Amino acid sequence: MHLYIHIPFCESKCHYCSFTSLKKKDYEEAYFKALLEDLKFQFDYFKLSKNSIQTLFIGGGTPSVVEEKFYEKIFNFLAPYLSQNSENTIEANPKSSIDSWLKNMKNFGLNRISFGAQSFHSKKLEFLGRQHTQKELFESVENAKKNGFENINLDLIYDTKFDDKKMLDFELLHLEKIKKNLKHVSAYHLSIEKNTAFANCFHFKKNAPRLMKYFIEQIQILGFKQYEISNFGRICKHNLAYWQGKDYIGCGLSAVGFLKNQRFYTAKNLKAYILNPSLRQIENLNPKELCLERLFLGFRSKVGVHKKILNTIQIQKANELVANKKLELKNNRFYNLNFLISDELALYLAP
Repeated sequence: MHLYIHIPFCESKCHYCSFTSLKKKDYEEAYFKALLEDLKFQFDYFKLSKNSIQTLFIGGGTPSVVEEKFYEKIFNFLAPYLSQNSENTIEANPKSSIDSWLKNMKNFGLNRISFGAQSFHSKKLEFLGRQHTQKELFESVENAKKNGFENINLDLIYDTKFDDKKMLDFELLHLEKIKKNLKHVSAYHLSIEKNTAFANCFHFKKNAPRLMKYFIEQIQILGFKQYEISNFGRICKHNLAYWQGKDYIGCGLSAVGFLKNQRFYTAKNLKAYILNPSLRQIENLNPKELCLERLFLGFRSKVGVHKKILNTIQIQKANELVANKKLELKNNRFYNLNFLISDELALYLAP
């Protein structure tokens, strides 16, 4: 089984962010009490045994803005369920991931950390609403390494209005300076989402496929092999489980879980979640919906799409794409040769 835990607190809201996040107030104690109750209920519901959690991912929000003392009971509960070789990830921001916090997270059993860098350039950081500096970013990665984190990821954002070739080369130059301490890079093109500071500001996005392709190619030249549209380097086992359609539990505010053909949603309101953390809204997915999801997730990653989930017409279309060198067929599985057109391929083969 795989487990996602959501920590909703942030120091401030980034301009592009559409995730559930709240300014840090005095809710941490009540939230973590509810979170522990949620975890206990879900583990009982799914009848989990010891050593059954293969991956843990603690995301947000900004988990690093929460003091380590609030995590202690959570990890005391989780410890027996984590398998011996489980991948245990936590997200962090450079400004808030101080040395003592990193040390305690490592002692709690976390072995992978993901830093929300987004950029190395001060002008672009300000545009995105990030609070840290380039110096703080470099120091945080060094401190994580010093405290025993060997598996470190860095998030970057590109395809903003600032991202001409000169800006991308600046990002790549600084990525090269820090790459010795990294095992993974995530590079996301800017999305303009509803209910964000960037909503309807479509001119903030560059929309330059050639530059996107250039950036992806250069990241790989630095030694981080692409295995998903936005991910490079040592494969994140937790995210791979999502793309493979495996079952997972989601706990915390606005978290999502999945089992067979059902998706489980927690409350989206903080006070409602604290009052009833085990409450779930259930969505039943029909075969067409599941197939479409497998297409989208499979074609955007190295997972690919197995022939057995496709009907006769879909297989015929997929074979045409193979003939046109858009897809590759190996061992009854279709693989995308260009992740940048993954959505188009999925929609073309949609049931």
